[in-house]
Amino acid sequence: MISAGDFRNGVTFDMDGNVLQVVEFQHVKPGKGAAFVRAKVKNVITGSVIERTFNPTEKFPTAYVERKDMQYLYNDGSLYYFMDTETYEQEPIDESKLGDNFKFVKENMEVKVLSYKGNVFGVEPPFFVELEVTETDPGFKGDTATNATKPATLETGAEIRVPLFINQGDMIRVDTRTGEYMERA
Repeated sequence: MISAGDFRNGVTFDMDGNVLQVVEFQHVKPGKGAAFVRAKVKNVITGSVIERTFNPTEKFPTAYVERKDMQYLYNDGSLYYFMDTETYEQEPIDESKLGDNFKFVKENMEVKVLSYKGNVFGVEPPFFVELEVTETDPGFKGDTATNATKPATLETGAEIRVPLFINQGDMIRVDTRTGEYMERA
C-alpha cells in the first residue's frame, strides 16, 4: 500500500481497477484547512492523463508494472512477434498495443515490453535509435546556416523532419520519445 502523501514521480498504483502512474505531484499546505496532494496521474494502459487532488492519508495498493527486455523479430499482418532474450520464447503482440513511437523500431532491435498482471499493454523502444535515411531531397553545399528542415523517410518507413544537409543514405540518430532528429550517427 502507498499513501498519497508518499507520491513521487514514476510511482504506480491501483485506483478503482485502473493502473495509474504519478507524472507530477505537489504537496499543498494552505493557510487554512487541511493539507492535500495535487497530482497529475497517467493511466498506463489507456495513456490518458488526469489531474486530481488526494487527501495525503488516502491509501492505494501498489501496482507493479513489469518491464521485460525483448527483441523485436518480425510482423505477420497485425501481429508483431517478440522474443524473450532470457528464455528465447516468442510472444505475439497485437498492433493496437504498440504505440506511435514503434515506427522507429526495426527488426532485431531490443525493446521493453510493459505488462501488468501478465497482460501486455505497451512496448517501449529505446530512447535513441540510429536509422538510415532512405528517401529525401538532395542537400546542397551551404545548406547549414539556417534552421530550415525538409521531410525524410527512414528505413522503418517513419517520416520525420531533418536539416537540409542530410542526404539519402545518411545514418541519423532519432529521439523516439519526441520523434525528432538529433544528429548524424
